[in-house]
Amino acid sequence: MWAIRPFFGFVCLSFSVLSLADNVPPTTQTEDNFPSKIEPKVFIFSMFEGEAQPWYHIPEFNVLARNITVPGLSPLFPQAHCTADGSICQLTTGEGEINAVASISSLIHSSTFDLTHTYILIAGIAGGNPKLVTTGSVTFARYAVQVGLQHEIDAREIPSSFTTGYFGQGTTAPGQYPAVRYGTEVFEVNDALRRIAFGFAQKANLSDSQEAQAYRSNYNTSALFSAATKRPSLVLCDTGTSDNFWAGELLAEAFENTTTLWTNGTGVYCSTQQEDNATLEGLMRGSISGLVDFSRVMIMRAISDFDRQFPGQSAADSLFVAFNEGGFETSLTNLYRTGIHIVQGIVSDWDHFRFGVKPDNYIGDIFGSLGGQPDFGPGNVFGGGKALSVRRRGIRI
Repeated sequence: MWAIRPFFGFVCLSFSVLSLADNVPPTTQTEDNFPSKIEPKVFIFSMFEGEAQPWYHIPEFNVLARNITVPGLSPLFPQAHCTADGSICQLTTGEGEINAVASISSLIHSSTFDLTHTYILIAGIAGGNPKLVTTGSVTFARYAVQVGLQHEIDAREIPSSFTTGYFGQGTTAPGQYPAVRYGTEVFEVNDALRRIAFGFAQKANLSDSQEAQAYRSNYNTSALFSAATKRPSLVLCDTGTSDNFWAGELLAEAFENTTTLWTNGTGVYCSTQQEDNATLEGLMRGSISGLVDFSRVMIMRAISDFDRQFPGQSAADSLFVAFNEGGFETSLTNLYRTGIHIVQGIVSDWDHFRFGVKPDNYIGDIFGSLGGQPDFGPGNVFGGGKALSVRRRGIRI
């Protein structure tokens, strides 16, 4: 998530370093070596301490029963945590794209885990688009768009005809499809699985707070932001990834347009975070190598704050008060209240889910690396087939 953690970060970071060992109850044992591989049914990915904590010390299951040191994970979060039978696991990647993909790649290639039948639940918080969501809402994405992977000219120096300083690589103006593509610009996940997860989530009793209600009432002066004034809900919509900690209406509209353009009009931008495209690239490469099943990936993001100001507020003020919007604690609570039903739904019906959920849409990246024809971008660059691991090296199209 992008719009609160820097304010919370100094607290979160010190807490993580000082109390990481305290998260492991005295009755559990840290394990580094196992006689056989752990085969999780569900693996929960958190990005920072606040997102991880809701999964600890809960009545439904104990992911702290087994604590496994995995070489290559974040120095702050060096362990994966699992239930005693290994059916449910959780790890914290660290924040930002580099931390995310480094941790996920290390997990995938760990000798401790077999992830070939594992469902991946990316469970984090995010900034939200007040046109579609409010604080505390929980979103489920089909598309993840790397909106930060663009040319950028400082807005004070853009040509008069430009609406934004962001425009696709290899292009000469906003609104043009990227002519130079790295492969991570857009990912599409299994929509059939997304709908199943969304169905499980309907059981959730979403939390709300008076503080959050009071802040979002500032958006009621514009009909455009009517969704922002409502109670938290579950929403099917898409997510934007950027390491850039951005805020404000102009950038928000630019990235809305980027999402629409890069998904050929199908994607609907509603959340912004710092990790998902990197996480998905790591998972996709693992899938190419036969170590992960990309069709078992779910993206769940709870909204902790708004990505742009309310009418009459400045963009700077909206950023600086993000920590005081009242949505942070609510979003973390709702991650657990929603995600628990998804995890339990899959594990309790494993005789069915062990065989996977057949996608009814394209899944993968903009290159078509897993095979098939992307419904966005220029099409499969491998002649309609699948990529080999060695063929992905050095590709710059």
